[in-house]
Amino acid sequence: MYICGLKMSVVMKVLKEYTIQFIGLKEGEHSFEYNINNTFFQIFEYDEFNEIDVKINLKLIKKSTLLELYFNASGYVNVNCDLTNEPYNQKIKDEFKLVVKFGAEYNDDNEDILIIPHGEYEINIAQYIYELIILAVPAKRVHPGIEDGTLNSDILSKLEELSPKQGTDKKTSEEIDPRWNNLKKLLTDK
Repeated sequence: MYICGLKMSVVMKVLKEYTIQFIGLKEGEHSFEYNINNTFFQIFEYDEFNEIDVKINLKLIKKSTLLELYFNASGYVNVNCDLTNEPYNQKIKDEFKLVVKFGAEYNDDNEDILIIPHGEYEINIAQYIYELIILAVPAKRVHPGIEDGTLNSDILSKLEELSPKQGTDKKTSEEIDPRWNNLKKLLTDK
């Protein structure tokens, strides 16, 4: 069986990497590290990134009644510019805190608090990593070469060519229809 062009066994293996069995962990702080690439996003059928290289550092603090997870993402995603369609590396740096509590039934209504049933012994964090990276990318993606003027692109050149020129369409007061001057007098003669 295939999901998103990947074998089901590959999908399960990738998702299993993001499952933390907390039942065997001692109380206190534990660290996990994940390297996110294109394979991770293929599972979620997300294809807006050309290339992904993001490192997730996860600090899990286990307490007697709850778990605290601190996600820290850094790296880059290669995306196409919204203005020129030129690919560039967009830096990613973001963090997220999740509190995992135990209750009668599963509840993820609150984005910062996850409630899992009392008998659970593991948690899969893949969805949280996915959302953290997606939300770290700006809504409007602009190539840094546009902002500093170093990008040479055919599309950018065409946009400049077609944009209205400043200062060329200004008419002198002699060229303006004299009837407009009479109307302007009505505003100033109050």
